[in-house]
Amino acid sequence: MMKETTVAMLDMSKTILEKVSFDKKLFRKELSKAVKWLKPDEKMMLKVWALTTFGHLYKDVILDVYKSVTIS
Repeated sequence: MMKETTVAMLDMSKTILEKVSFDKKLFRKELSKAVKWLKPDEKMMLKVWALTTFGHLYKDVILDVYKSVTIS
C-alpha cells in the first residue's frame, strides 16, 4: 500500500506540473512544493522527468529549485 501511495504522489506531482507549465512562477511554486514532500528517490525521479519534459522551457527553474533540496 505504501508503495502505491508513493507512486501516486509522484504521478500527482507530474500531473500538476504539466497543468501549470504555462506559467513559470506557478511551475516553480508547484515544483518546490513537490520536492518538499516526496521521498529522496522520488525527488531524483521527478528531477530527471522535469528536466526531460520541461528542460527546454524551465531548466533554470528546475536546477534552482533542486539547488536547495537535500536528497538524503
